Amino acid sequence: MLVLVIEEPMKENDHEQEPSTITRGTLAILSAPTEGAARQRAGGNIMSSIIDAIEKEQLKTDVTKFKVGDGVRVHTRVVEGDKERIQIFAGIVIGRKGRGINETFTVRRISYGEGVERVFPINSPRIARVEIEKKGRARRAKLNYLRDRKGKEATAVRES
Repeated sequence: MLVLVIEEPMKENDHEQEPSTITRGTLAILSAPTEGAARQRAGGNIMSSIIDAIEKEQLKTDVTKFKVGDGVRVHTRVVEGDKERIQIFAGIVIGRKGRGINETFTVRRISYGEGVERVFPINSPRIARVEIEKKGRARRAKLNYLRDRKGKEATAVRES
């Protein structure tokens, strides 16, 4: 819907030319054109196409292809004061979720006998790169069952 402020009220014959216009004093409210209405019925609308265009500009182009079950090393940029350094978080990808700019992945590792998980946005400027250490062969989308395992079996993803 587009709101338009007009200096003077529209005339009767102007209203007949534009059937999708409603006038009230100096405020005119214009509805989407008929092709937009058809697009809304089809599942999309003008606003979502604008949001998609903005998100497309912010998407990374050099994203590494990895799947759930892969062993990865995530290189993150850490800013401390005026210095910037790279910190590496290595572990197994136990899940991916979202789409587009909102896509995230969860990496789990065992650190000093304790399970540690971090969620990273794929398109974040804080992520320098993602390296794949070893390919995993997972047969499900989320590997939440690894949370219950202890020791070396917590890092074994291979399922028969």
